[in-house]
Amino acid sequence: MKNRVDPEPSSVPTPISYDDDLRSRVTTNLTAHRRRVERDEGRRRAAVALVLVDSDVGEDRIDPAPWAEEDMSVIPGGAHGLDGRMVDVSGGAAFLLCRRSARLNSHTSQWALPGGRLDPGEDEVDAALRETDEELGVRLGRDSVLGLLDDYPTRSGYVITPVVVWGGGRLDLAPSPHEVEAAYRIGLHNLCRDDSPRFVQIPESPRPVVQVPLGGDLIHAPTGAVLVQLRWLALEGDPRPVADFEQPVFAWR
Repeated sequence: MKNRVDPEPSSVPTPISYDDDLRSRVTTNLTAHRRRVERDEGRRRAAVALVLVDSDVGEDRIDPAPWAEEDMSVIPGGAHGLDGRMVDVSGGAAFLLCRRSARLNSHTSQWALPGGRLDPGEDEVDAALRETDEELGVRLGRDSVLGLLDDYPTRSGYVITPVVVWGGGRLDLAPSPHEVEAAYRIGLHNLCRDDSPRFVQIPESPRPVVQVPLGGDLIHAPTGAVLVQLRWLALEGDPRPVADFEQPVFAWR
């Protein structure tokens, strides 16, 4: 496992083509995987959607919702060389990432995948698709689901099930102003940087905090852990688990 180092300039791989070959590769890798299922009945259930879409290089040069300096100060290990902006990350096959609204009661302005808790009678797929519609105005059917990643148990008492969904193109996004400050198309190639993922130790836990560098920021667990498995398993066929990756203390509530 890598130790945390201060961010340094890192070459970003070439964008990944959004095509049938990618869809087939992701589907094959997810289908072959024996998924880790968390059966702790004391935890609440939630689901997130990893919606795979197409994107254009350079469409994200302006970040409409940069973090304030005080937001960056909570990053474990420090925010050296970071400014919190999500720019220069689009191009080719991508996933949809949200910055949560400042109006929400918890985890305000943090990075997140579209998702939320399961409603009565829903399964994880139903919940992920419903939340994608409610948060981003994107309605997709169950036939768009490519597979599921491992469950991730959170410090706040949830079990999150990640659902990988094929968007079928660019998609027209209509973020809900009550839940989403801004939505971004993040090229999958950003997950494949040679400095990603990185890890840092914290005094509050023996487990390493995972950090995924994207744009001018670092994405932490639970979202960061899910993104690492999206790369390792869905893109590369590597079944290494990520459930033991720690969250930063600010995400424990």
